[in-house]
Amino acid sequence: MTAQRLKGVIESILFVCGESVSVDSLATALDVTLIQIEQALYLLETEYAQEGRGLHLKRFANQVQIASKADYAQEVEQVLQPAQHMTLSQSALETLVIIAYRQPVTRQEIEAVRGVKCDYSIQSLMQKDLIRESGRKETLGRPILYGTTERFLSHFGLKSLEDLPVISKPDTPPEPAE
Repeated sequence: MTAQRLKGVIESILFVCGESVSVDSLATALDVTLIQIEQALYLLETEYAQEGRGLHLKRFANQVQIASKADYAQEVEQVLQPAQHMTLSQSALETLVIIAYRQPVTRQEIEAVRGVKCDYSIQSLMQKDLIRESGRKETLGRPILYGTTERFLSHFGLKSLEDLPVISKPDTPPEPAE
């Protein structure tokens, strides 16, 4: 298969899927090497980067997806009038940050950091597919461990967890108030 044809086939697959597809599954299904897939994706990215194109390739983890450019979001929303954006409450956002930076983490560990119960926030984040159960902790009671999902990466425009902003810790504790 020529590079040009492979690029077109991949574009068609991503368009029809509408969701992300793993690079490995593309290579396996099309019976080509990962290098050939990456070259075709590079050609596609280059085409989309041309001035005036409304699409781009969104890459995160080992996934790739065709998406509209953020520059055109206002016009797209005017036409589609989305019913609802994914909104997160302050408590859900705080819970998500703790999970993202400390994963895998238990509910009890999250509550120890936040100082309040987080059952509802965890349930909400699970329903939005931003977090998932990632196992059980090898301790008394075997509590559930939580981690982020690929949708989390996609939603926040991250390729991997290494792209999370670095949180700096203060060198000295704050002075107690008198």
